Amino acid sequence: MDRGNCSSVTNFFLLGITDNPKVKVTLFSVFLIVYLIILLANFGMIILIRMDWQLHMPMYFFLSHLSFCDLCYSTAIGPKMLVDLMAEDKSIPFIGCALQFLIFCIFADSECLLLAVMAFDRYKAISNPLLYTINMSNRACFLLLAAVYLVGMTDALIPTTLAFLLCFYVSNEINHFFCDFPPLLLLSCSDTQVNELVIFTIIRFIGLSTISGDLVSYCYIVLSVLKIHSSEGRFKAFSTCTSHLTAVAIFQGTVLFMYFQPSSFYSLDQDKMTSLFYTLVIPMLNPLIYSLRNQDVKEALGKLKNKL
Repeated sequence: MDRGNCSSVTNFFLLGITDNPKVKVTLFSVFLIVYLIILLANFGMIILIRMDWQLHMPMYFFLSHLSFCDLCYSTAIGPKMLVDLMAEDKSIPFIGCALQFLIFCIFADSECLLLAVMAFDRYKAISNPLLYTINMSNRACFLLLAAVYLVGMTDALIPTTLAFLLCFYVSNEINHFFCDFPPLLLLSCSDTQVNELVIFTIIRFIGLSTISGDLVSYCYIVLSVLKIHSSEGRFKAFSTCTSHLTAVAIFQGTVLFMYFQPSSFYSLDQDKMTSLFYTLVIPMLNPLIYSLRNQDVKEALGKLKNKL
């Protein structure tokens, strides 16, 4: 392909979720409420963990960064989607599209890795509680977190670079509500086989490795819990994992459905619905799951309420 023609595309146009004006108003109202809940719940979780010294533990340190990731990748998508639902001009600059995709990939990948790290943290807490503070020291937590963001950024840069080096001079209308790579690849006139192979290999590697990490950690957790003699002790030990296990099941279940289904079942309409779930619904659910199912967080909320 002649690379000179690639410069002809300076903007993309996001076709969005629907063209029906009545449906748009309803969707705007619903998604606005969802996005406000995301902001309030995740900011609230971060502030609560910072303010309450009893939550200054590795588990909640990672949880605060889970909320941070939820905030970042939902904010990369949500505001633009809300504007496009009501605006006539749904254009996004080429560089803006690339940045949206990059930010989304960085924090979505980081969240995937962070959930695996949190599973490892729960294993360390249950398998040997006496050495937990030594094994999961501040230094160890910061190193794990640095590795999560470093791998997340590296994994995001590769598909972003590959996707936006393609030629897009035939059409610039993206049949989606954000700059995701499947609809982007459909627009390109270039041969995308190598791009698709590399991108999907990276995504599936991250997905499989983190799911495997979660499963291995929880296998060891179950074995450790079974060694506890009292039924009350076993229940208390495993109850500390229920919130995280719920979050993992929802997030990784969506990843499995999105990227591990046969290509013959893929459709853009289905892709939009699944994307709505992991860009808006999951960031809203995570802080609610951890606040409603976690006794420490509920106690911290109660103390904060009494102070106010």
